[in-house]
Amino acid sequence: MPFNHDFFEALLRAPGPSSFESKPARVWQDHAQAAGLTTERDTYGNTFATANPGGGPRLLLSGHIDEIGLLVTHVDEQGFAWFKGIGGWDPQQLVGQPVRIVHGSDETLGVIGRKPIHLMTPEDRKRVARMEDMWIDVGAAGQEEALEVVGPGDIAVLERAPILLKNHRISSKAIDNRIGAYVALEAAKRSAGLDAEVIASATVQEEIGGVGSAAASFGLNPDVAIAIDVTHATDVPDVPTRQEGHHPLGSGPELSVGSYVHRGVFEALKTTADEEGIAFTVGTSPRRTATDADFLAKTKAGVATAVVSIPNRYMHSGNETIDTRDVEQAINLIVAFTRRLKNLTPFTQP
Repeated sequence: MPFNHDFFEALLRAPGPSSFESKPARVWQDHAQAAGLTTERDTYGNTFATANPGGGPRLLLSGHIDEIGLLVTHVDEQGFAWFKGIGGWDPQQLVGQPVRIVHGSDETLGVIGRKPIHLMTPEDRKRVARMEDMWIDVGAAGQEEALEVVGPGDIAVLERAPILLKNHRISSKAIDNRIGAYVALEAAKRSAGLDAEVIASATVQEEIGGVGSAAASFGLNPDVAIAIDVTHATDVPDVPTRQEGHHPLGSGPELSVGSYVHRGVFEALKTTADEEGIAFTVGTSPRRTATDADFLAKTKAGVATAVVSIPNRYMHSGNETIDTRDVEQAINLIVAFTRRLKNLTPFTQP
């Protein structure tokens, strides 16, 4: 099936950093309902879409829907909004960027300002940009006017429209991890009619510590879980392949092995990919996977959990870049795995 650019672009454009995911979650849920899946939301904001309700085994596909963002802390007398980061930012990525601010039910645009290089001291020029030296300018003449569109507790995200590049590649903010939520839902849609109950989850608050996936796994109690996320594409300059492995764009999904990853599920995914002729690479996570898997796996008596990741260039920037052919390969792998799942469970560690 072709990549659904319209749906994915709608997901990317919806502002939704950790704890404020309702806008992209609504886009995701509406698409799931239009596809005929059963949907619901839990107390903390996770959104679920189920194919084959009542079937078995129960497979949870977890793709977090939050993005990194900014939280406004203060609006000063001149009308400039000061902020802190939500999630893991490289402050250099923020210099001179346009942002979209969510203020109640309204949205407004602003730009991130910083002292111009002409006015910096020689010492300032040598120092890396710091978040505390930047502010958001909405064009207001003063505090009172600014507070009409931005205030403490409001969130902001980079304002960056997705762009299509050559070779089936797309670049945007928020690909980490709207693409995981996209894959989870598309795999659930394509699994309709199979034996397994497949629950796609657009989980919340992964960027600040896996809050949503822990709650989702506890409440759903799946037999098997797959965390779907992004991994570092290593086909760009200065990325150490000796430590990170070789995961170029176009090489298919990465299957993680190591801590928190259930080796039985990993081997089943690997065998499925080999037998179905689906390209993949193997990634290593000797400590944490830094995905929802770290929280899914240790729920209750333990959930057999694996990680499927999409290679992504320039992670945690406004220019994250993926190859949509890798996305389709990931979906095909998960659906093929789901088709075999009844004969694979229960999983044991080899």
